[in-house]
Amino acid sequence: MELSTIFGNSCKEYSKMTKNSTSINPPLIEKKPKVLNTHNDIRIDDYYWLNDRNNQDVIDYLNAENDYTKNVLSHTELFQDSLFQEMKSRIKEDDSTVPYKLNGYWYITRYESGKDYPIYLRKKEHLKAPDEILFDCNEMAKDFAYFNLGSISISPDNKLAAFTTDTVSRRQYTIQIKNLVTGEVYPDKITNTTGRATWANDNLTLFYAVKDEVTLRSHKILKHRLHTNSELDQEVYHENDETFNTFVYKTKSKKYLVIGSSSTLTSEYRILNADNPDDIFKVFQERVVGLEYNIAHYNNHFYIISNLNKAANFKISKTHIDRTTLNFWEDVIPHRENVLIEDIEIFRDYLVVNEREDGLNKLRVMSWDGKEDYYLPFQSETYTAYIGNNPDFESDYLRYGFNSLTVPSSVIDYNFKTKAFEIKKEQEVLGGNFSKENYESKRIWATARDGVKVPISLVYRKGIKLDGTNPLLQYAYGSYGSTIDPSFSTIRLSLLDRGFIYAIAHVRGGEYLGRAWYEDGKLLRKKNTFTDFIDCSKHLIKQHYTSKNHLYAYGGSAGGLLMGVVINMNPELYKGVIAAVPFVDVVTTMLDDTIPLTTGEYDEWGNPNELIYYNYMKSYSPYDNVRNQPYPNMLVTTGLHDSQVQYWEPAKWVAKLREKKTDNNLLLLHTDMDSGHGGASGRFESLKEVAMEYAFILDLEGIYG
Repeated sequence: MELSTIFGNSCKEYSKMTKNSTSINPPLIEKKPKVLNTHNDIRIDDYYWLNDRNNQDVIDYLNAENDYTKNVLSHTELFQDSLFQEMKSRIKEDDSTVPYKLNGYWYITRYESGKDYPIYLRKKEHLKAPDEILFDCNEMAKDFAYFNLGSISISPDNKLAAFTTDTVSRRQYTIQIKNLVTGEVYPDKITNTTGRATWANDNLTLFYAVKDEVTLRSHKILKHRLHTNSELDQEVYHENDETFNTFVYKTKSKKYLVIGSSSTLTSEYRILNADNPDDIFKVFQERVVGLEYNIAHYNNHFYIISNLNKAANFKISKTHIDRTTLNFWEDVIPHRENVLIEDIEIFRDYLVVNEREDGLNKLRVMSWDGKEDYYLPFQSETYTAYIGNNPDFESDYLRYGFNSLTVPSSVIDYNFKTKAFEIKKEQEVLGGNFSKENYESKRIWATARDGVKVPISLVYRKGIKLDGTNPLLQYAYGSYGSTIDPSFSTIRLSLLDRGFIYAIAHVRGGEYLGRAWYEDGKLLRKKNTFTDFIDCSKHLIKQHYTSKNHLYAYGGSAGGLLMGVVINMNPELYKGVIAAVPFVDVVTTMLDDTIPLTTGEYDEWGNPNELIYYNYMKSYSPYDNVRNQPYPNMLVTTGLHDSQVQYWEPAKWVAKLREKKTDNNLLLLHTDMDSGHGGASGRFESLKEVAMEYAFILDLEGIYG
């Protein structure tokens, strides 16, 4: 069905409109040279002054850039609206999550037609019981441009809910407590928290983590007693190491409260009987540089995922609850060179292990009595499977999720006893013209310049010809060991149905091929991430999936850094690039320990206070390496309140690119003046930015309908 049939004549009207971008001039920006001297190396930053969000000149400049972007893309506004409506039309508005049971109640999240935010509710004992509305976020959000309900923590007696909200989008959450019996929200507010709270078993004591006001590092754990002033809350732990963050949670068994501290390379935990919240937390295993571990409780033992004794891909050990130091750890699943252990889920009768081998997710089921040990069956090389929400320790079911590049998401319950699978819910793709049979996916391998094989997941409509004329959007992230699995997206259909191929380059810096894959793309080997992406682009061109005139690249945050580097290195490969909240001023940011995340990321990027890391960062930092050369068409997005990547990084970068670039290609900056790193908070509002991004690249391809 043609879009004009679905959405009226807007696409026809759009195609008749003429572009007016050539007559619009970008905003002027003043240079105010700032001398930066590190290791006797002088850098001049002409746009350093943009790092003051309280400076009206800065706000005026960002607004001027927004106006420029809006004017340049004004001829696409009808198309953007059509894309937005199209993407929205595929999503079921009156929807709800699969219920899960916890402590006598079924919990459900519901969405209603015409509303942007979820409604959280529960039913007592039976799904036919009356709804108990816990929180209606539509009501809670009505006075805010941005709203996020971070988490809900129900007290053990089911009578109270500690909930967290963020109305600025800097991930600084306020905790409040609601009486679920009376409906009263207690007046006391706990501010500047990480967004989670954990109840002790006495239904009176709440533990939470607070952030440093300047760096936003979570550095303290506090204890709150119900009906007392939060200003009197007691500090129970202070993480003094600026490279660590701290957090608190309760084990699935409900027996232990756990305080964790972690950096990129090192972990440490403290435990306390959840029945005795006023006792002192005991160190589980003190931190050892390079030792990473996680813990889970089961009966008289703790089960530990760790990299102890050079177990790079991690192994599983166990230890008695009274003997927790590493000299007592006994292997349950030893380290394997070709299998990465990502997570475990503990049930009364079974242990479930989330593994990854050759880039593919595997769910392993092991009975505690040793009689069963097998994997759930999955087909294809472009799928995603993961352990779902399993809060009930006594359950005979494993809930897991499955989807692929061509198959919508499913929530599945697997019965350990009967071995039966039940699809509890499959994502509905509305609109009437979707069929998974219309699409094809595959995994191919590119050879990087050092001989390493880099996997690429692809999806496209069936029937395309590999003649180099296909537009292709190549995506990657490639940092922090974060793996981008090949998953389904209804939004992406708006590109696929218009002839685009979508490619995920599983570059080094993620953990797609195990821990070594991550280690080979960080610190002094970070450039592998960038050259992998470029070599994947060249492979896609060589294999005639696309060509330089039809290849587009997309990355966000650390993936935005990737975009910045590749366009400095090989700008000629790409027709257009989208960089979302990009981390592009690496050296300056990593030298400023007052900026959120800086000190905690020395293990990822290196500490530029050391000359070797300074020189290496400077050699690839996008902002420091902008030069006089042609650049692709570019759309750069950011958020004024971003706590992860400060807005001034992309703003400075765009200003410098405008100064240096030698072409007439588009260079656009869009700043969301109300939100942060995650973009707009409404369920559908975020689609408007996607529609703008898609319209940007579709327009470059001459595709308007």
